[in-house]
Amino acid sequence: MNSYKLDLEKYAALARQAVAEGCVLLENEGQALPLRDGERVAVFGRMAFHYYKSGLGSGGWVNTRYVVGILDALKECEGIHLDEKLMGIYEDWIMENPYDEGQGWGRVPWCQKEMDVTEEMLDCARRDDVSLVVIGRTAGEDQDNNAKAGSYCLTETEEDMIRRVCEVSERTVVVLNVGNIIDMSWVEKYRPQAVLYVWQGGQEGGNGVADVLTGKVCACGKLTDTIAADIKDYPSTENFGDPFKNYYKEDIYVGYRYFETFAKDKVLYPFGYGLSYTTFEMKAEVLKNTGDEITLSVTVSNTGEVRGKEVVQVYVKVPQGKLGNPARKLIGFAKTKELAPGEQEEICIVIPKYDIASYDDSGVTGHKSCYVLEEGCYEIFVGSDVRSAVSVGCYEEEFRVIEELEEAYAPVEKFQRMKAVLLPDGTYQAVTEDVPVRTIDPQERRANEMPETLDYTGDKGYKLVDVLDKKVSMEEFVAQISEEDLIAMFRGEGMCSPKVTAGTAAAFGGVTDGLTALGIPVGCCSDGPSGIRMDCGTKAFSLPNGTSFGCTFNVELVGALYEMTGKELRLNKIDSLLGPGMNIHRNPLNGRNFEYISEDPILTGRICAAQVKAMAKSGIGSTIKHFCGNNQEVGRSTSDSVISERALREIYLKGFEIAVKEGGARSVMTTYGSVNGLWTAGSYDLCTTILRKEWGFDGIVMTDWWAKSNYEGHQAEAPVKAPMVAAQNDIYMVVSDAKANPENDDVEEMLHAGKITLGELQRNAANILGFLLKSPSVLLLTDRICKEELEAMNTKEEDDVDAGSLVSIESDSVTQKIVIDGALLHPAKGKADVIAVTNEFMGDFTMKFTLKSDLGELAQLPVSVFLDNIHKMTVSVQGTNGKWVEESRILNMGFGHNHYIKFYYGADNLEIKEIVLTPNR
Repeated sequence: MNSYKLDLEKYAALARQAVAEGCVLLENEGQALPLRDGERVAVFGRMAFHYYKSGLGSGGWVNTRYVVGILDALKECEGIHLDEKLMGIYEDWIMENPYDEGQGWGRVPWCQKEMDVTEEMLDCARRDDVSLVVIGRTAGEDQDNNAKAGSYCLTETEEDMIRRVCEVSERTVVVLNVGNIIDMSWVEKYRPQAVLYVWQGGQEGGNGVADVLTGKVCACGKLTDTIAADIKDYPSTENFGDPFKNYYKEDIYVGYRYFETFAKDKVLYPFGYGLSYTTFEMKAEVLKNTGDEITLSVTVSNTGEVRGKEVVQVYVKVPQGKLGNPARKLIGFAKTKELAPGEQEEICIVIPKYDIASYDDSGVTGHKSCYVLEEGCYEIFVGSDVRSAVSVGCYEEEFRVIEELEEAYAPVEKFQRMKAVLLPDGTYQAVTEDVPVRTIDPQERRANEMPETLDYTGDKGYKLVDVLDKKVSMEEFVAQISEEDLIAMFRGEGMCSPKVTAGTAAAFGGVTDGLTALGIPVGCCSDGPSGIRMDCGTKAFSLPNGTSFGCTFNVELVGALYEMTGKELRLNKIDSLLGPGMNIHRNPLNGRNFEYISEDPILTGRICAAQVKAMAKSGIGSTIKHFCGNNQEVGRSTSDSVISERALREIYLKGFEIAVKEGGARSVMTTYGSVNGLWTAGSYDLCTTILRKEWGFDGIVMTDWWAKSNYEGHQAEAPVKAPMVAAQNDIYMVVSDAKANPENDDVEEMLHAGKITLGELQRNAANILGFLLKSPSVLLLTDRICKEELEAMNTKEEDDVDAGSLVSIESDSVTQKIVIDGALLHPAKGKADVIAVTNEFMGDFTMKFTLKSDLGELAQLPVSVFLDNIHKMTVSVQGTNGKWVEESRILNMGFGHNHYIKFYYGADNLEIKEIVLTPNR
């Protein structure tokens, strides 16, 4: 067997285990779970029949070989007897009420229409041992949740279903197949015996959930977010969702940092909470306390009756001092191995003092722009969640500076933020204080740090591999690159560029003839956090979502799974995965929370660092995103997030810092939006001062796709891209032709006007080249991949799309029409055709089918049309009695010039003469 071939069985087993360990058990009255052998189970809820494997948008589009839903997996569980009658009732109803696909990107319903529960259905619940109620939700890119029924809140039909089932069922278990936490006020009203968050688990999701439901895996997931009684209880809610400006007035008091300090009574389920089928005892002590770190020893014993894992969570209570601080903050965690009843494990956790320190952005301690430990008592808590953690020791610190930095990316607009004041009775009062504003001009800083400009030498015959082989320096190599090619290298090409793996997000690096002549490979990157997205239809493995990974609290397991993802990427000749997503769960309504990990930056950073390190073992430079402050989807390109420098450093940048310093991240993606008046893609302080100078990052920075930047004091505009170059945001993503400058960006104009320098372009080019030198693409270009691995790369499974053999059609240079000859198509039930098309015109096309069928007019012949893996329409025609007919629809191809159109056929006896796409000018 080829040792480079992907072990799909191992991949599936790891994913299944990750799903199971991410499931969070919130309620389990009377040991309602796990299900017992021989029990009859009534399954309620249409979403049991249509599992949400992931959220929506670029992070969710993976062509999977299969998806195992919850009901699918339960059917395979020996000893569990599903109520066939109830399943039949649902199946009949779903036939008449099919799944609503919505209207494409950003316009998909958060939930599906639910069936009203009838007495006949309740009779099933009465006679069965347990009722399982499945609730589903989705959200995603360009589509936040809202605090209404059918999104964050349950619908009346869903609530009625839970209420009525709870009234008649001996045991009711509610399973939540969601991307993020939802309103949980209904639990107290209806009192189901068990409640289980199972998140969105990718293609192995149902199997992992069934393992927990049946007790094959002991419940061991922990919440990565605080669940409050009402959405209004989250302090960020009043400043969330404005399309133009959002003030982060809650400052560092995000999630549990707020609730444990000011509003314990508003919490239904605290951060880190999750029940188990067994019980544990923890004994902890501070073993060592040095100037740089503290070391804890924690002994965990399984005191229950079944095997299981436990999560050790370490929190600190720091002095309020002059800065003000949360009552507790997470500073470390670890997960045990699976412990048998009576077994124990000793875990050693080392906490850097840097993770305990607070950032002074005002100078109130006398040390502005420094991480400091204020004088006083530092108390350490250990437990299984933030609320139940107990004190295990305290120690005194004298005031000292942990790290001296410089002001960066501070707000320019005055506003007030929350601050804690400790009262004599030991409680905290929330007061407000003025936020320090910027005192250092980042453009002055840039001017003082301008890179040297290399003298242009022209082509000296050096190839990029000569730098790898240390025959020439990077400077000598870069000096060969012309101004024109340096500017072109700034532009990534996509989407679906024919220069790289078919159907991927972008090509970068050697995107012109001049650059390829210098031996510069074309790098390839692909979405995304839920697995590899290839819009041509190539199959890939669909992973659990970010929230699910976070709830495992298991960095070793996440790392092992992402080693497989790294191998999969390399086999598909992809240099960078556009993920993991690292933004903070500032508010539960963010539609993209499913991609991200937690409300806590330490947990976010450690889980994502594990992913980054694991993929790096295959030479993959994963792209951590979205840097930074991308905490809502509404107005993501227009909204300015106004954030104090302290909150940036302690909350919104901290996870990224960990992924860079501990994970070795080599690629970063900025956001669509603005922070403190500057669009992140053009922020020198963000991309250079903090990322490179402070954290030591030496990789590439890229924009999000078609992002904008601005000149300070002005709104962002599409042609304004010179600030990106100046900021050291190395690559603008994406254009159709890097050399042609199709978006008329201002880079060349600003270069000749002296606003940016050739040295800055050369510096950025060196960053890109340095990334490529550590990537598989340079090895492929220079024949440094072994024969066995090349064979694995070029071999596809029988059921997969052979992207190399896809038919490619270019639009007519004059009429811009795209003509697909019917001889290229193979219409038969269950089959699909994928056609690669290149279109110069961008916009609406009239797509005209000429087709016939020998069947009569009562026959239904559906053809589903997908553009770049997105379902656009289903053209349903009737039998034509052998006559040729024409059917026309509108297909929008408004973004990019390279696309994949897939036709999926839902019936036999269909003949297509041709499909003509005509631009609607």
